[in-house]
Amino acid sequence: MAKIQIPRGTQDIMPGTVELWQHIEKKMRDLCTRYNYQEIRTPIFEQTELFRRGVGETTDVVEKEMYSVESRGEGDFTLRPEGTAGVVRSYVEKKLYGVPNQPTKLYYLGPMFRHERPQAGRFRQFVQFGVEAIGSADPAIDAEVIAVAMRIYQELGLTGLSVELNSVGTLEDRARHRGALLEVLNSVRDELCEDCQSRIDRNPLRVLDCKNKKCQTLTKDAPSILDYLSDESKKHFEEVQAYLTAINIPFHINPRLVRGLDYYTLTAFEIKMAEIGAVETLCGGGRYNGLVEQIGGEDMPGIGFAMSIERLLMALESQNIQLPIETGLDAYIVLQSETAKTKAFQLLDSLRAKGVKAEMDYLGRKMKAQLKAADRVEAKYAAIIGESELQKGVVMLKELATGEQQEVSFAEVSDWLLAKR
Repeated sequence: MAKIQIPRGTQDIMPGTVELWQHIEKKMRDLCTRYNYQEIRTPIFEQTELFRRGVGETTDVVEKEMYSVESRGEGDFTLRPEGTAGVVRSYVEKKLYGVPNQPTKLYYLGPMFRHERPQAGRFRQFVQFGVEAIGSADPAIDAEVIAVAMRIYQELGLTGLSVELNSVGTLEDRARHRGALLEVLNSVRDELCEDCQSRIDRNPLRVLDCKNKKCQTLTKDAPSILDYLSDESKKHFEEVQAYLTAINIPFHINPRLVRGLDYYTLTAFEIKMAEIGAVETLCGGGRYNGLVEQIGGEDMPGIGFAMSIERLLMALESQNIQLPIETGLDAYIVLQSETAKTKAFQLLDSLRAKGVKAEMDYLGRKMKAQLKAADRVEAKYAAIIGESELQKGVVMLKELATGEQQEVSFAEVSDWLLAKR
């Protein structure tokens, strides 16, 4: 019989590693609470049309990377490749624009799915954290969203971070820019990669996002969208920069930064860290002022970002950052005789109920092997119970690091162990 293996591009997150994920997730949740973002959980699959309409027909995500299925007469469904479209769909469907507290500030954390070639930092199932602020066009909230992303990385200890910032303008700005851009792109069309040739007619700004070095060289003289911004768009971009400067978040302007999704307008940004090698972008986001209307709601401005937990872990590893992960148990109950097992099991349940991290042997091992097991799980104390302890109503608590021993009554064991933390 063939051996069943994990699907390509996925991973098992095992004990010993999952604690790192839990620490990072807790940091994200705590930070969102400070910034007044509330958690939202949307379905792992949505109608395919949501992503076609929301993410964009010309994006690599929609054209090449989605996992879609036809569902028995109910239409096409797709495993979510990103989080924003589903959050905005829920915002419209649940009428969150009508709640008193505005703007609506949400965060999500969960698995996403893209059919792409697996490589360092890229999985077919990956975990994404993101925030969305919907209902405000204030440049200050652009800066706040960027600050949330930066604070997560900084509070986890990362250094050498840079914010790349651009404005991709409004639809009207891009229409003015389009003619000049097409003039340059058409002059080198035949030399561009197949994807870029396809994008020229459908969404020429996306050509500037190509990662192909040859394409980047061929389009190096392409006109900047920044030269075609309206006075209002320029003012918005300048104010975003002023707010970032006010809260000491360094940035530099990258006129070629357009991001890979069609819904972006005005502010676009990425956070990078060169030390992680080929995959240098840690996260990215931007403003999407037309997306809510495109998905079927009233015209509402919005901005957000998304970050990969896998890439964050790569960045932490590249800078040799050890997260403060708590391991080990308070106590491991060691039996000297089988007659003590019922009392030991009763004590174990009582300890756990009172908040003590505890374990006991379930393999019928000798006392020496039980003590070795206590060491392996990094127990601070061995709680030894034998015939004499049963008769006296006590537990012999042995500190495994020093060998010091002390008798403590069954009733007082939990309080004693908690006091020793």
